[in-house]
Order: sequence, then structure tokens, then C-alpha cells
Amino acid sequence: MINLPQQLIRLGAQARDKEDAIRQVAALLADGGATDPAYLQGMLAREGQANTYLGSGIAIPHGTPDTRRLIRQTGIAVVQLPQGVAWGEGGETVRLVVGIAAASDEHLDILRRLTRVLADDALVERLSTTDNPADLQEALTGERPAAPVAAAGPGLPHSVQVTLPNPLGMHARPATMLANLVKARGAQVRLSRDTGESADATRMMEVLALGLTRGTPLTVSADSPETLQLVADAIRGGLGDDLSAPASAAPARREPDWVPAQVGATIEGVPAADGLVVGVTRQHAPRPLDVHDQPGDPVENAAKLDAALRSAHTELENVVAEVHSRFGADKAAIFRAHQELLADQGTVQDAVALILDGHGAAWAYQQASNERIAQLQKLDDPTLAARAVDLSDVQRRVLRQLLGLPEETAQQSGAVILLAPDLTPSDTARLGPNSLLGFVTAQGGPTSHTAIIARGLGLPAVVAAGDSLLDIPDATPAILDGSAGRLYLNPSDADLRGAREHQVVLEREREAARAARHQPGATRDGVRVEVAANINRAADAAAALEAGAEGVGLMRTEFLFLERDSVPSEDEQEAEYRAMAAAMGDRPLIIRTLDIGGDKEVPYLGLAREDNSFLGIRGIRLCFERPDLFLPQLRAVARVARDHPNVHLMFPMISTLEDFRRARAMFEGVREELGAPRVPLGVMIEVPSAALIAHELAREVDFFSVGTNDLTQYTLAMDRLHPQLARQTDAMHPAVLRLIHLTVEAARREGKWVGVCGGAAGDEVGALILTGLGVKELSVSAPQVPGVKAALRRHTAAQLREMAEQALAQPTAEAVRALVQGRRESA
Repeated sequence: MINLPQQLIRLGAQARDKEDAIRQVAALLADGGATDPAYLQGMLAREGQANTYLGSGIAIPHGTPDTRRLIRQTGIAVVQLPQGVAWGEGGETVRLVVGIAAASDEHLDILRRLTRVLADDALVERLSTTDNPADLQEALTGERPAAPVAAAGPGLPHSVQVTLPNPLGMHARPATMLANLVKARGAQVRLSRDTGESADATRMMEVLALGLTRGTPLTVSADSPETLQLVADAIRGGLGDDLSAPASAAPARREPDWVPAQVGATIEGVPAADGLVVGVTRQHAPRPLDVHDQPGDPVENAAKLDAALRSAHTELENVVAEVHSRFGADKAAIFRAHQELLADQGTVQDAVALILDGHGAAWAYQQASNERIAQLQKLDDPTLAARAVDLSDVQRRVLRQLLGLPEETAQQSGAVILLAPDLTPSDTARLGPNSLLGFVTAQGGPTSHTAIIARGLGLPAVVAAGDSLLDIPDATPAILDGSAGRLYLNPSDADLRGAREHQVVLEREREAARAARHQPGATRDGVRVEVAANINRAADAAAALEAGAEGVGLMRTEFLFLERDSVPSEDEQEAEYRAMAAAMGDRPLIIRTLDIGGDKEVPYLGLAREDNSFLGIRGIRLCFERPDLFLPQLRAVARVARDHPNVHLMFPMISTLEDFRRARAMFEGVREELGAPRVPLGVMIEVPSAALIAHELAREVDFFSVGTNDLTQYTLAMDRLHPQLARQTDAMHPAVLRLIHLTVEAARREGKWVGVCGGAAGDEVGALILTGLGVKELSVSAPQVPGVKAALRRHTAAQLREMAEQALAQPTAEAVRALVQGRRESA
């Protein structure tokens, strides 16, 4: 509810002319703390563009969109002119001037109340002559009297800098969680970039338009220290995203396992969802929405928009429920984000501003949302730019309501491969696997919500195939290979048979991989390669074991620190490590000591901000600087090791021999004090210096674990969180492979083993090359375990050694991948 305190009401006033009246009401808004004084110029400019006379002697002057930055908080002010003042060229006389500073969509409530006032001539007369401000307060706010408006300063008093950790950036779902978190507290929070751009955390469109990618530094500002702590911790924790997920959830393009011999044409796009299907094509284009500007009464049009937004919200509630029941909570969250887009205050605010200028509701909403769709499309990051499709989906839902069109129903396409300019998430959820075999779009991206839903449905999909796709006639025989990003048109009968036979092979491979997931990891000739899981919490252990994991190759202990607002005690850490060790039984558990710094920040530790945190105090360096953190962790591990011989300990960011010796000495002191048995000690190979001195390290450590993510970024001097460079940081680069080769050879000479816990271990190409180099353990995300084991079983150890030797001699990462893909079929 908008407050209208008595000091923002001036009764019995006089004005020389319309400009004088606007100046008076603008002064009230500024004096009451709702606006900067310069907002007056926006109000005068707006009046020059369009007459703000509503009718029945009431005018509602307000600012232009570009002066909205001068609004400090939503507010209204009233100047009563009993004698009236001329307004506009039509001879209108205004006696009530209601100035609006619309910083949110609360002014819709004011417009609804003005509708009632305009319809009651007696009430208008009373409000125009009353000497009691409470009459105006009650008519315009519904309360008598309202609470006073507290002046709002131009900035928020508390701030902290954080780095966005989300692999896919600040996309719609974490932005939704952030907005809901702030709204639930009734707080004020802003996010700011070092470019000067900022956004209200409750306005999803503003947040998305910032284009926040993984690794972006941003300033969080809040109205209280408690809110600041809560929001900053939530952002550092990922706002519901899995921070260990790969930077792109889309399947990597790979050379096809099967290629038809004779086709009429081949359409190539970007792989969005794996799978091979055979069918006929059908073009799909949404029914065009014919939107014309139909000016009318501003209050009535604002009411129409309000009703359309409410109806669209109800529709989305039904979609959320249906998608949740069919596909699960993670897919339903996409449409929860649509509800947040629907409620975006900036979009509604701009639409209402256009309505107040005399435009029709549908046209105004289309213009306001088109502006934001264009903003998103311009973002450099493809994941964030893909959110434009989500907003287009929401826009279409609202426009249908405004135009009186029925809700769109699923198009029962049958066994077809759908071709479309693009598909919205709503289209994809409606169609589903019972309605089509797969789809290809001319536009779109592999990280769009449409592609995410397709992968959840098991629908092969290709996106960004180009506009020539739209010229393909319906009922054209076709083969869609989602993995390779190809659509084959008019294949021969022999190719159709071949595709169906290959479908059977692929399905058998998937079934075989899952059925054999609990078999030991090994090559085809029985050479063992342990396939373990990377997990963060003991609660994740059961799912990892169900997926076939043979142990935990990396327990990221920093998550115990990241997901709370205080340092976990020694007892709390022991309980978590003990639960993990018990869940693993006799399977190995490798606990990595605290790896804070770089892209992982913990605000309550009070660490100094560094210009280049990846080259600063992180990993083992932080542990040396903060023994108050390191020693309790070492004690917790040692206490668990007394009862669980499967515990291993690993130190991150080791760059010198002295680093390892110092860390070992600290642990040995704790271990002897507690009477714990000897624990296998390993180091992470994450920086080139560690690989280059691996021979010296191998004499003293029990094992190595290669962190390919960091090793790649340090070797190539490319920040793996950099929005432009991240896609080039491929661990299959020969320079990285040669450092791993040095490490493996050094370990072999000393009788030690090497594992890999970085992202390359879960990539099929990476798994094969690493095994060929002599790596003995691959630790991957739990869902990747069956596929990695299956890939290993297709090759002999000798074949993998030969492949790895050839990979070391390749000039580029692309050449390494082509080498493996070219040999996969013959394996």
C-alpha cells in the first residue's frame, strides 16, 4: 500500500497555470523524500509529450522513463485546487492534481482507486473542496490515516563485494530465488557492477540485464547488516544452483557415431539434447498475435493489464503443478521463474506509464516487454541471452489474456520431428515426448530453458540451425541426430534402416552402462581404473554409490564453510567426515582440506580482498595463514581416521615441495597427539610448478590428484571464469596433457598412483586420454559414473596408451578430440 501522509497533501491551493500546478506537486514529492528535485523536469517533459488529464477534474502528472532513476521510493502527492486550473487544449479544468512517483507497481492500486473516484461525481466534488486531508488519504489509499513516508536516501548504507559462483551465471532461477529472498524480508537490496550498472534485487529483469556471468565481481548493498549477510551468503552459495556443475549443461558437439550414406541434404546446428530419431518433419509456427494500439481510458486500460497479469499468474500456477508432476521440481522451477518475470516491476511500470500516456493496454505491455527482450538478446553471454525466449514466452501469455484469446493447447503432432523458428519453454512442455520425436529450431541456444526441458524429456534437439530450416516442406522424411547437431533430409531406405539399427545399438549401450554401473571400472582387457565420485556432503553419498561410484575421489570440505554464516566447529566437521567415511564402508574417501579463495569466498572469515585472488591467498596458502581454521580441520580428520582406515587426506594448491612438507608436518603433529594411525597423504596437481617438480614430490607423497580445471587455467593463462575466455580453457590442450604426463611418469617411477578429480575426468574423451596416460583413478560427478565406466570398457589398455601417445603430439585441443572421436567407432 502506498503511504500518503498529510505533509504530501496541500489543500486549498492556487496555481497560475498547469506548469505551476506540476511544480507544486513535484515539490511535495521531493520534500517528502520520494524523489530527487530534478524529477520535476521529467514531469514537465512528460506533460509536453502527452496530456495527463484523466477526467472529472483529475490529472496525474508523472515523470518520463529516463527520469525514473530520480525516484527514491514509490509515492504520491496531492495538490487540491478548489478554483481549478486550465489543463490541456480541450478546455479541461483540473481541481485535483495527483503526482505519481512510480518506483514499483503499487501505483496500479492507485489507478484502481481512481477508477472508483472518477465514477462518483459526488466524491470528486467532496475531495476537490474538503478541508480534511484524511478524506483524500482514505480515497486514494484505503486507510485513514496512513503511516508517514520515511525519507529514503539515495544509497543503501551497507555493502560487500562478492564474486558470482554460478556456472551458468545469474540466470532466471537463481534470480528468482534472490528476488523472493529479499521480498520475504521486506528489504532493500541492490546489485552493482564495476561498470556502474546496478539493479534492484527484487526486479528480475534488471538483474538479468546486468549480464552477470560466473566470476563477475559485484557489490551487494542492503538496508541492514543482517539482510546484507543473508543475501551475500545466499549468492556465494549459488542461490540453489549446483556450483560443481559444468559451465555448460549442453552436450558437447561431437563427430557422429553413425552417418547416413545417401541423403538429400544435411542441416547442421548446435546440439541441445542427445538422441537419434527417425520420422517426418512438420513446421511449427505459433499463431501470430495481432496487436494494435487501441487508446482508451487510462484507468480502464490499467485495470485490464492488472487482470491479465493475474490470469497469467494463475495459468502459470497450473503449469508449475503439471510440470512438477511430469518432470520434477527442477523443470517446474523454470516456470516459477516465469512467474517472477511476469511480476517484474520495471516492465509493469513502463507499460502503465505508456497506458497513462493514452496507449492501449496490449500495445503498452508489448512495447515495454519488447524493450527488455531486446536488452537480453544483446548480452554477450549466450546463457543469459537465451533468457529472452523466456520473457517472450511470458509476453505471449499476457498478450493472449489482453486480446481475449484462449489458452494454447498441446499440438498433437504424432511421430514427427518438429521444425520451428524457435520454441518457448511452454511450447516444449506442452508438446512433450507423446507429441513429437524431437525438434530443430532455426534460432535458440543449447543452454536455453527450452533445451533444458528437452533434455529432461529425453527429446533429441538441435538449435541454431538457421532460417533455411523453415523452408523444409512438411512430411519430409528425416533423421535427427541430436548428439551431432544434424538433421538429415530425404535419406535412402538403406539409411533409414541403418538409423533404426543404430537406435537399437544406442539404447542397448545406455541400458548396458546402467546395468553394469556397479561393476569395477576397467578397460576391455581388465586393466583396473577406479571410477569415483566428487561430492560435497555426506548426504550425497547414497546417490553416488547407487550410480556405481567406487569411492569418493574428492570431498570438497569448503562447502561446510560456504553454506553457513560461521566457522564449523571441530566437532561439526568430525561428524560430517565420519558420516561420509561410514557411508563409504571400505571404499576410499579422499578428503581435501579447505580450498577457499579464488572463486570461493567466505565473508565471515574477514579475508582481505585481492585484485587477483587466483594468484593470491587461496587453498593451502590460506590454511597456513589461518591455523585457527586448518588445525581444527586436521584434528577432525585424524579423529575419524582412528575408526575408518578408508580415509585419505589431500592438500590443494601445492606449488612447492616446501608447501607439502609444511602441511604434512602440521598434520603429523595433530595425528600423533590424537594417537591416530598413519593416513595416506596426497597433493593436488593444479599449477604447472607442481607438475614440473612431480619427481621430487612423488618421493614424499602417497598419491597425486590432478585438478584439471585449475591446471588448465594456470597453464593457458586463461581465467576459467572469464566470460570470453572460459570456453577456450580445454583440458585436452596438449600443453596440459604433457604436464599430466610428467606427473604420471614421476609417480610411476616412485610406485605411486595418480587420480584426476577435475572436469576432464567426466568427459568421455578426457577419460580415455587420461587413462591412456596412466591415470589410475577418475573422480567424476555421480551421474557421469556409468558412462565413464562404459567408455573404458570399449577399449583395451594398449589402445588407450597408443591414443594418448598420439594426443601428446597433437597441436591443439580440437585435434586431440578429433583423434579420439575418429577412433571411437572402431573400438
